[in-house]
Formats: sequence, structure tokens, C-alpha cells
Amino acid sequence: MGKQDDTRERVLDLIESLAVGRAIPSERQLSQELGVSRLTLRAAIDELVRDGRLDRRHGSGTFVTEPKIAQPLTLTSFTDDMRRRGMTPSSRTLDLSLVSAGARLARRLQVSPEERIVRVQRLRLADGETMALEVLHVPETLVPGLAKGDLENRSFYDLLQERYEIVIASGTQTIEPTVTNEEESALLGVPLHTPAFLFERTTRSESGRTVEFVRSVYRGDRYQLVTELLPRRARSRARGETAALGGDGITMTADSFGNRNHRRKE
Repeated sequence: MGKQDDTRERVLDLIESLAVGRAIPSERQLSQELGVSRLTLRAAIDELVRDGRLDRRHGSGTFVTEPKIAQPLTLTSFTDDMRRRGMTPSSRTLDLSLVSAGARLARRLQVSPEERIVRVQRLRLADGETMALEVLHVPETLVPGLAKGDLENRSFYDLLQERYEIVIASGTQTIEPTVTNEEESALLGVPLHTPAFLFERTTRSESGRTVEFVRSVYRGDRYQLVTELLPRRARSRARGETAALGGDGITMTADSFGNRNHRRKE
């Protein structure tokens, strides 16, 4: 392990011993305590700032940030995911409108371009902090009477099952790195061009009907992606679908990602 990597690990040990929002010692003090040059220490801290583990505030110091939320690569609702982490999920419905599907959404939802689609824009929060901006598209025929207030502070999947007797059974999800544009930055409360994850998900009901297409922008400073890797034989026994990562017999749990399209094309 190189000197910078070793220094980074030692600073990480320090971070884990401090509460969120606490300042780490000054570079001069840390370099003396760790026995490394200021140059090596600064490079290690710069990397931790880029990773979102530290927040450098000009004139104030460098502070420990909130830990990132581990996002498993599975089909689960935001609400359930946050609750499992002991956080309180909430949503703010920014807009609900009816639009014609058009060619692109028609392909996604497997409907005619003229079919009416419910478009819902929601801000997703955990413990009152913005986490993601979500745009949901669902055929109007599947959710008659859906109103703006119906999606406040509840899981859309729960609503589908309880009111419309639609159970989500499977889905395909992709992901790509991106940066926030002006609207996303304003709504998420982050600087322009903040690193983010773009999720695009299409789900199907137990009958095989395509139910929704969702496009979500997740804050990159609050999320990290986690997947379980299994040998091909074990994966084949456990599940029917695989996504090969190469020729070495390793596969990735395939509720998963890998977007082909650049998000600014929309």
C-alpha cells in the first residue's frame, strides 16, 4: 500500500471515530500526528472530499459528512428501503399531469403513442433531507382517479396493490453516472453539476403488463451502490436471470443496471 493510500485509511479511521458535523484536526496537526508530509495528507483528504466522506468549508475547516446510504441492486420501493435503514421516508408531489405517451414512452410502457399517461414528479426525502427527484409515468387506465395527494408520504407500490389490485412482480433497472442540471440542483438543494446517479426503471405486474417507467436522479453524495457477486453456478441455482461480468464465471445480481442512453437526450 502506498503512502497516500495508507494515509487515507488512517484518516478514515479518524472519521469513523468522530460524529457527523465534527471538524477533523488541522492539516498541520494531522500531518504531525500521522508522521506524513502536508502534501501527502492534503492529497488523501482531497480524495475523501471527492468521495463525499469529508466537506471542506473555506475559512472554517474540514468536517465529517453524513454517511452514504447503501443502495442494493434489487427491486424495492424507496419507502421500504428507507424504513429498513431506520429512517423516516417522505415524499413531496411537485406535479401530476396527464400527457400523451408519444413514441418514446409508448415503447417503454408498451402502449400506443396516443394513450394518456399519468406523469408524476416527486421529491423523495429521508429524515427530512432530499435524496432523489423522481418522475413516474404510468398508463391512466391502470390508475383511474389518481390524485396528487395520493402519493404524498406513501409507497406507490403499496397504493397500486391496495387500491388498484396491481402487484409488481418484476422489473428492469438501469443506472448511469450524471451531474445535476439547474432544475434538479434547485429541487434537491445541491450545487449545479453535483455528481448524481440516474436510475431508469420499468416494472411489470404479475400478469406481465408493463406498469410504470420511472426516471430518478439520486444525489451522489448520499448514495453508494451495493451488489452481491456470486459464482455462476451458485447464481444459476439461486435465480434464473444472470448478468455476466466477464469470462471468469462471476455474475452480478441482476435486478440491475448499465444504461445505454445518455440522460441529456430526453
